[in-house]
Amino acid sequence: MPCNHKFIDYLNLEHLDFEPTTLIVGTFNPEWPAGNNAEWFYGRTHHHHGNQNNNFWDVLPRLYQGEHSLINAVHADWKAFCSRKQIALTDLITTIKDADQDDPDDVALIGNYADNAIADNFHDFVFTDIISLLQNNPTINNVYITNGVNGAFWNALWTPVVHYCEENNIRSTTLLTPSKNARFSMFAHNHNNPNNQYNMANLNEYILMRWQEQWHF
Repeated sequence: MPCNHKFIDYLNLEHLDFEPTTLIVGTFNPEWPAGNNAEWFYGRTHHHHGNQNNNFWDVLPRLYQGEHSLINAVHADWKAFCSRKQIALTDLITTIKDADQDDPDDVALIGNYADNAIADNFHDFVFTDIISLLQNNPTINNVYITNGVNGAFWNALWTPVVHYCEENNIRSTTLLTPSKNARFSMFAHNHNNPNNQYNMANLNEYILMRWQEQWHF
């Protein structure tokens, strides 16, 4: 059975009750394995110790003056924040058609939530039509992607979006991943900035600094 996006009904933005001005694009959030307890985009938790492997809901709100981390909030708070700030969320992949829930290897690959694992091991996808979303929501003037767009697979999906944005005067920007993989970027930063170092305990602060450099204020 194919693996759909856990929030497939929301990927095309038809349930928004506001006019978005910002679109944030991720990669994929699978409806299985059963351990995916995400309540909303970027909302995976581990062992109930807060949202360990993704700092999105800590960093995004803190870009805004007077807003606080929502890392321990519930999805209703995340949606309310997005509505207030006119931010829409979607992902590049709608469905992995050649994934099989009865195949333990597929379940392990998808349960790892690693972008390259998806790109390297599956071949039949339904992609979200990002350009269509932009055409249908002309109020969007800033588009961000939260993966590094590394490798041919992701480039092929993202490059047409960048071109569409350039032609239509929409700003498109790559954000540092809000996942723990941001540590590699942080280590490089520390190496080059011996007087301004971050450590794993404040990885979030490093991601926030990088997002502040990119955000459209």
